[in-house]
Amino acid sequence: MAGQLSSLAGTRVFVVEDEALVLMSLEDTLAGLACTVVASALSLDEALAKATEPTFDVAILDVNLGGHSVGPVADLLAKHGIPFIFASGYGAPSLPASYRDRPLLTKPFADVELRAALLKALASARPASP
Repeated sequence: MAGQLSSLAGTRVFVVEDEALVLMSLEDTLAGLACTVVASALSLDEALAKATEPTFDVAILDVNLGGHSVGPVADLLAKHGIPFIFASGYGAPSLPASYRDRPLLTKPFADVELRAALLKALASARPASP
């Protein structure tokens, strides 16, 4: 387990989650995994603004933000070559069609599932789009 934790040590994470309590819990879990939450957003507009100039290594995206799809944020991150994972209580059918190959955390998820999804996203990072 120590080897897995060290592989996430210092990882800068952007968390997009529209439920404040879930966001705080996720921030605590990430801190326990030796990650640093460098940005968070509770709404689509806030997430788009913060994703414009990324200062993070990976993002965790809640699929549904107050009734709005997180798809535009995913598009922006993909353009910048930033890996991301989705979090959803609705399963794979809730993901934007063009991103169904990305890691999915089904809510509620365990710390070990979060760690595995982050490692998978970081390992499969894609180069930025032109």
